[in-house]
Amino acid sequence: MRLYLSSFGVGDRPGELVRLLGGGKRVGVVLNAYDYHGAERRGASLRREFEALEGLGLEPVEVDLRRYFGAGPEKVREVLAGFDGVYFRGGSVFVLRRALRLSGADEVLKELLADDAIVYAGYSAAACVLGPTLRGIEGEVDDPAFVPDGYPEGPALWDGLGILPFCVAPHYRSDHPETLEIEQTVQYLIDHHLPFVALRDGQAIVVEGDDWTVV
Repeated sequence: MRLYLSSFGVGDRPGELVRLLGGGKRVGVVLNAYDYHGAERRGASLRREFEALEGLGLEPVEVDLRRYFGAGPEKVREVLAGFDGVYFRGGSVFVLRRALRLSGADEVLKELLADDAIVYAGYSAAACVLGPTLRGIEGEVDDPAFVPDGYPEGPALWDGLGILPFCVAPHYRSDHPETLEIEQTVQYLIDHHLPFVALRDGQAIVVEGDDWTVV
């Protein structure tokens, strides 16, 4: 299993992502955590993510999970398996969790990572969604009840993917609008005896097999 989980953007050590890809360049870019914004703002964000990844010598292609809602996991598996890595933009972890469930990508990603067939990378919500639970992450952006346009109604999803044995608290004591909310998240995790890693912007968690470190 290979993961590059940044607090914000590509972080200060993007070379670690390139190294994990092992010469692979095709990267699927998933912006669904940002679906609470309109098409114009979302499009501008997509261009920024592409520029950042192209600056690393990678070849990004958008993968919009909304296209696979209700289609069954085989459709999204075929798409994701064609990339060397998948890069998830930050945003609302609850919106991202819905998109993963509705498309079947949550189970597909577990399988691909278990087979070491793909690198999972991204930042903020992309890291949070891999933990065992989303409890404690609620905030202005991370609204568990919010359902974007084009998504079917349904209850909030509180379970993470369980790929990591700990929760991730990004933007910890950083120059970021959500920093104060993350202080509350960290306190919640402490109070409920949940293991976690707090990341400052610029830092990233790098996972290779059973080994992980913060860079």
